[in-house]
Parts: sequence; C-alpha cells; structure tokens
Amino acid sequence: MKYCPISLEPISDSETFSTDGLRTLHPKLVRLAPIALSYDEQLKHARLRSDKMSIQGVQPKLSAVLRLKDGRFDVVDKGGRFILKPNPPPFSEVPANEALTMSMASIAGIAVPPHGLLPATDGSWIYAIQRFDRKGRSRRLHVEDFAQLSGASRETKYESSLEQVASIVETYCSFPAIEKPKLARLLLFCFLTGNEDMHLKNFSLIVREGVAALAPAYDLLNTTLVLENAREESALTLCGRKRKLNRKHWIDAFCKDRLRLKESQIQAILDQLQASKPTWFDLIERSYLSSSGKEAYRKLLTERCQRLGLQT
Repeated sequence: MKYCPISLEPISDSETFSTDGLRTLHPKLVRLAPIALSYDEQLKHARLRSDKMSIQGVQPKLSAVLRLKDGRFDVVDKGGRFILKPNPPPFSEVPANEALTMSMASIAGIAVPPHGLLPATDGSWIYAIQRFDRKGRSRRLHVEDFAQLSGASRETKYESSLEQVASIVETYCSFPAIEKPKLARLLLFCFLTGNEDMHLKNFSLIVREGVAALAPAYDLLNTTLVLENAREESALTLCGRKRKLNRKHWIDAFCKDRLRLKESQIQAILDQLQASKPTWFDLIERSYLSSSGKEAYRKLLTERCQRLGLQT
C-alpha cells in the first residue's frame, strides 16, 4: 500500500500526493513538483543562505515560497512563507520522523501549522512547514520564544525547568487558565513520543489581535529515536530531574501541584491521549520511517504510555 507523504492516507501507485494532502499546504493546490534540489544542494543552499534568513536554529533550513500556479516550491532569501528542513547530517530519517510526530500531535488536539514530507528530485526527503508568524502578504505577527521571554540565550536555553516554563505562561499569556491545559497536553505528548529536546526556544508565544497565547507547536520529533543513545527524557528539569520520569512527576507534581489544573481537566487530556493511541500506531505504520525506525518508535511509545498509566 502506498501513502501520501503529507497526509499519510492511501493513494494509488500513480499518485504522489492525495488531494487532501495537497490542500493541507494550500486549499487551491492541485499538483506539486518534487523539490528541485538534490540532498547535497539542499545542504549547500542552507549553508550559503544561513546569514540571510530570519530562521534560527542549528538544523539546516531553507526559506521557500509556494508557487501555486506552477505547483512548486522556490527557495528564497526573504519573504518565504514555508520552511524547508533537509535531513541534518549525520542523523537519519529526521524529516520523516518530524512529519510523523507533528501529525500525531494534531491527532492529540495540539495546534500545529500546515506541514508535510516532500520528495526531492534525487529521491531524498525534506520536511516542509508553513510559518505561523506571517499573515497575508506582508504582515508579521509578534512572536517571542521562551528563551527571549526569560532572558536566556541560545547557549543557556537548556538551563531552565518546566516549572519555569509554566511561570512564563502565567506571566505573559493573556489568559493563563486557557493556556495551561494546552501546555500540559503538549508536554505529556512530548514525553510519550520521546522528545527530549524541548528547550526554551522550542516554546513560543504569539500575539493575535492583542491576545498573547501559546504559538502552534513546532520542532516536534522523536529525538530519542534520532539520537539512539539518548539518556535524558526532558531537555528541561521536572522536579529537579531529566530522566526516570513517571506519572507521579507529570500528573501529580506538574499538572496538579504546579499548573493547578482541575481533576476534570487532567482527565480530559489523558482521555484524548488514550483515544489517540490507535491512530498514532496506524500513522507510525504508514509513515516513511524504515521498518526498524517504525518498530523503535512503537516500542518507545508503548513503554512511555505504560509509565504514564495509559492503557496499552
């Protein structure tokens, strides 16, 4: 069976994308050509343009615009509405991993930007995600990551805690009571999916019509799968630790004591995570990970669900 790399729904052997997959990127998109850059060219362009782009981070990235009429992405220096992320050497399967994990997050009720896995002309894969800090042709929305809000730098983005992340939400969000359950859902999902790299720059606030709220989630991937020998389970400490975390730490200490969520709110989050599991495992099977990558993802997800007290 063949699956659309954007939506992971079944497609025929003659198709590259499903209609719904293309419409994920733009409601009027009817065809899309492969990215016209080989893998080596992707990395080269990312290096050459790194000082011209407003996209931060160590992973190679390209800014791109979607040419709707031509059905293709063009790499640009400025004005891009999409970010293209080649596979970062020396790791493997990172684009497929991120595309899968972001889709799993959406199933769990976490807001994510339009995104998907795209083929290049040489058969390599590249991850594409729409920028959420742009509106219309030229309007930029105000976005600040949690490192900026807490006075941390790129070098100190790991020197914080999830308790401090909660404090930032309480301090800067217009309606913290609405945002704190969203934060809990996101962090529990990251734990379940092996994302141990959620540092301060991977959380952001966005201001829309004067209201500051959590920005759509980004950079969600199973980093434990990528790193293979990852020893930590969280980039930031929880209860003073980064590993051997369990339900007591996540639910009792963080959700109940620190965020002060109601029992009904916590249960609603856990119920949705539980209900998402069958679809998650189905998406893993349909994903563009290798057979060994799929098996490793399933194994980690099962083990983390057990530690959080979800039914397996």
